[in-house]
Amino acid sequence: MKKGLKTFAILSMASLLAPFASAEASNLSQEHQEVVQVANPDWKDFYSVVGKCTLKFPTSPEHISEKMSVPEEGYDLKYDAYISSVDKKSVYMLLIAQYPEFVDQSLAQASLEGFLNGILANNPGNQLLFADMLLVDGKPALDFFIRTGGIYFKGRAIMVNNQLYLMAMECQVQNYDESRYNYFVSSFQFNKQ
Repeated sequence: MKKGLKTFAILSMASLLAPFASAEASNLSQEHQEVVQVANPDWKDFYSVVGKCTLKFPTSPEHISEKMSVPEEGYDLKYDAYISSVDKKSVYMLLIAQYPEFVDQSLAQASLEGFLNGILANNPGNQLLFADMLLVDGKPALDFFIRTGGIYFKGRAIMVNNQLYLMAMECQVQNYDESRYNYFVSSFQFNKQ
């Protein structure tokens, strides 16, 4: 399963490119449901120097760092992915993509919508179960829940200037654990500078 998420993460990079083209509007709700956080004392604190953020993972994450050339747009896209699994049944990921400095923050919501549309278009079997725009620490964010066959992919994407942060969980439907996902996403914090 870990290899599957790595593949998904890399394939999702292609969809990361779409947000800054012209993102089409989607019917995303502006409401957000309250999340109940359940403590998981065995989870490990993780600090990302690249993303200047902290997050709890079930195990120490593996790190992948890549740079993709985007010649049609005229820039390089750098991303770092941190991947951790629980009993090889659920995979948790933090992906931080850095766009060029010229990205317009006023397009953050459209960029997040374009990101989600890119993921959905990546595989015709992707079924959107839920999407919700919200603010996280005053930054535009998008919660989403996707099912592809017997696999769930649930995540939160946050735009901060020219960086996209994606926290996500992938698992087989029968291994889905809402409380672990909520704990993972709720543990994310931007570090004060």
